[in-house]
This record gives sequence, C-alpha cells and structure tokens, in this order.
Amino acid sequence: MNIQPSRRLWVPVVIVSGILILLGTLAWLLFSRVESSISPDPVTIANASLTNLQEQNRLTIFSASYNATVTTTLSKLGLSARKTLIMPGTVRYELDLAKLGAEDVRWDARDNIFYVQIPAIEIARPEVHIEQIQTYDDGGILIALTDAEKVLDQANRKKGVAELAKQAQNPLQMRLARESARRAVRHNFALPLQAAGVEAKIDAFFPYERSRYKERWDYSRPIKDILAEQQKIRGEAQ
Repeated sequence: MNIQPSRRLWVPVVIVSGILILLGTLAWLLFSRVESSISPDPVTIANASLTNLQEQNRLTIFSASYNATVTTTLSKLGLSARKTLIMPGTVRYELDLAKLGAEDVRWDARDNIFYVQIPAIEIARPEVHIEQIQTYDDGGILIALTDAEKVLDQANRKKGVAELAKQAQNPLQMRLARESARRAVRHNFALPLQAAGVEAKIDAFFPYERSRYKERWDYSRPIKDILAEQQKIRGEAQ
C-alpha cells in the first residue's frame, strides 16, 4: 500500500535531478567557453606587440657622441701642406624591426617564457656636428697659392666620418647598445602582458647568442604556429 506513492514521488525527483544535472553541465560548458573567450591569451597579446614593433620600422635604441681627429698631408710642386681636422659627431645604434618576424618569437608554455631573437644592431651613418668642426693648418705657401686647402678638407672630412664610424664599433659601446636593445624589446612585449594580467617572462637575445638557447629554443614553439593552430580550432568549432 505504501510502495506505490513512493514510486510516484521518486520518479519526479529523478527527472528533476536529471534536469538539474543537465542544466549544470550546460552552464559549466557555457562558462568555460565564455571564460576562454575573455581570458587573455599570451600568444595573441605577444603577436599584437610584434605587429606594433614591426610598424615602427627602425628603432633607435642607443646613441653616442665621438670626436675624430684626423690629419692629411699633400705634396705638390715640391711643396707640402698639412691640415688637421677635429670632427665631433653622433652615431645612432638601430634595430631594423622589419627583420623581426613571427618565427623569431617563440612561446614556452611550460615555463611561461617568450623567447625573442633580436635582429643584429645596425650602426647608422655618423651625424657630423658641422658647426663644431675645428681645423688647423701649417699656413704654407701651397695652401695660399693652390687649391690644396680644398683637397685637404675633402680628404679630412672623409677620414673623419670613417673614424667616427670606427669608434662607434668599439666593444664597450656595442655592449651598451645591445643591453639597451634587450631592454627595449623586453619592455615592448612585457607591458601589454602585464596590463592584461598575464605573468610571463621575456628573454631577448641576439643571433650570435643562439647556441646558448638551443635547447629552450627547440622546445618552445613559434607563435605563428600556435596562432595558426588556434585559428584552425576556431574554424572547426564553428
């Protein structure tokens, strides 16, 4: 007599429980999809940073001032003339960001590290401070009577520019320029990630340092491959 009413109560409870479980599952799936769509993706953010860098084309990451002192001697008609030039100038150290491609940025999801291979630093042509140039000559007859002064000035200016470029390549200044380049690249990638609340490290290095990163470079994946894979998954889900 008491069994029949129990079954009548038990069946609705099972149905309601099933509906609740189904609704819970659907809600979880919906939440997961929404969460994944709004959660910041480090690779997408890094790719946007890369695009922004590429649009800058060339980036001056360091500059230094130098002084070139050169002397030229000219012999003509049995006479000689000598002139010395002191040429101040500034040299810019630049990155050609057009050479920074998606294959140069790799993501290590295990350790949350982006590896960025920076293009080699390029030294721009020295900018001569013409108004600060100083010249000294021996005041000889050859300068007074011929075009020797013009010839000496042209030779000294050419030597001066070459000397400024040579000084710019000294190891200390190149090391400072590379450190500045690393900081600039890390900064450009790190800021958007930090703003999005993504904890990721940026390890920037130059091609000549590649051997030190071989294992980590091989283990990580190019962001272009990851983005292509994400695009494929989104296409299949639609």
